[in-house]
Amino acid sequence: MASKPTEPVTVLSLRRLSPAGLEPQQQKEPKTFTVEDAVETIGFGRFHIALFLIMGSTGVVEAMEIMLIAVVSPAIRCEWHLENWQVALVTTMVFFGYMVSSVLFGLLADRYGRWKILLLSFLWGAYFSLLTSFSPTYIWFVFLRTMVGCGVSGHAQGLIIKTEFLPTKYRGYMLPLSQVFWLSGSLLIIGLASVVIPTIGWRWLIRIASIPGIVLILAFKFIPESARFNVSTGNTQAALTTLQHIAKMNRSALPEGQLVEPMLLLSPASPLCSNSGRSGNGQILSPVSSALANDPKTPKTKWRRGMCGAKLCAVFGQEKRGRFADLLDAKYLRTTLQIWVIWLGISFAYYGVILASAELLERDLVCGAKSESQAAVPSEDSEGSQSPCYCHLFAPSDYRTMIISTIGEIALNPLNILGINFLGRRLSLSVTMGCTALFFLLLNICTSSAGLIGFLFTLRALVAANFNTIYIYTAEVYPTTMRALGMGTSGSLCRIGAMVAPFISQVLMSASILGALCLFSSVCVVGAISAFTLPIETKGRALQQIK
Repeated sequence: MASKPTEPVTVLSLRRLSPAGLEPQQQKEPKTFTVEDAVETIGFGRFHIALFLIMGSTGVVEAMEIMLIAVVSPAIRCEWHLENWQVALVTTMVFFGYMVSSVLFGLLADRYGRWKILLLSFLWGAYFSLLTSFSPTYIWFVFLRTMVGCGVSGHAQGLIIKTEFLPTKYRGYMLPLSQVFWLSGSLLIIGLASVVIPTIGWRWLIRIASIPGIVLILAFKFIPESARFNVSTGNTQAALTTLQHIAKMNRSALPEGQLVEPMLLLSPASPLCSNSGRSGNGQILSPVSSALANDPKTPKTKWRRGMCGAKLCAVFGQEKRGRFADLLDAKYLRTTLQIWVIWLGISFAYYGVILASAELLERDLVCGAKSESQAAVPSEDSEGSQSPCYCHLFAPSDYRTMIISTIGEIALNPLNILGINFLGRRLSLSVTMGCTALFFLLLNICTSSAGLIGFLFTLRALVAANFNTIYIYTAEVYPTTMRALGMGTSGSLCRIGAMVAPFISQVLMSASILGALCLFSSVCVVGAISAFTLPIETKGRALQQIK
């Protein structure tokens, strides 16, 4: 009897799997976040208001120290019977000190922290500023003001700290508003000069001008070190503590998970990856191997390598910081060179306007702008000397003119903010620099005193807008590991323009107004072209953590 064919039977076997038994690809990656994620999640709040007021006030101190030279120049010219080139040399040496120490402070800030360098620069500046008021001779005055310039160069770290704590969408609004502090410092020193110099003298003006810097030093304890800097040095615990403090002040919360360092994706050919690894385009992402990234056993060398697969290699960890060679790396070479040209041109134009304003008023070089205080005081160097030292102290009307033109620095701020956030940093800067070139030429028009004030008012508004935009762009374009150095070298190079400006505004202008104004205008045209052709636009771009 034939047997009945049997059908195949499928037997299913079930077993419980423990998490430890899962394949690495199946294990759920623990949640992580970076400083950028934390800053964006926490948002804007009370901490940022305190940050804005305290770090913004560094601009008040810097403006007072820089503008002080413009208002005391007539007084020291009279006291020491100085020639034009000697008056110009004071300003030049201040910016020489700024230029030399700016790079040094930037390098140190990238290696040892923004907060420490900011504090050091304020202590240095306040000390030598007070000593300046006791200068027995012109040589001592020049030397001590040079030392003040060295200290002032470190004040830029306040802007960097603000930039690194602000959420992306607020940077384009809050950073330009910092111009209010510079304006306040400029107006304060002019107002004080109009009262103090005619009564108790320029030495007391310098002593009084040192007080805001000393008071501000006491307020620095309320602002922590940059969390981005702490992460770049591998000190994630300090960064986490800072972020938790900010979240508490803002009544917000941190993202879920563990704070980790950023990761770089590389292409397979990169020497930073092992043979089985991956590589890339330099984009910063959250680590895919956070366990390895935060494993204490992972060697803290220049790089810490992530787990490599078939196509990608995650490279993360500590990158060397504050290296001048990185500014000239192929990725940033063109940007760096063009930024330097722009900074030089903006500084040349800005301090040219400030010093030219004082010179036009003091020496009556423009028709229709008569000074109330002209008086020729013969030099007492020798009985037979026939070369008089013309001593033109500022009259009340001259101080009023300086105040009105200085207020111009805030006039274009609303338009500048709109331009930065809608046109972008590059186009906005090229437009304002082009307009600056035009108004320098218009300054040569023979006009009334009111007309002169109008031109100076507009010029101050334009040059202030230029500075606003380039400060923001420079702080945004470089990664954390080289941001302070990038700002420091830019600030240093721009002081070359500031060093040359006094000889154009206070010496060449006496011989040829048109020649001086054409030179200022030409430099601004070059800066406008450089701004328009910058290779990177930073509008809406997250701050880069590593190169």
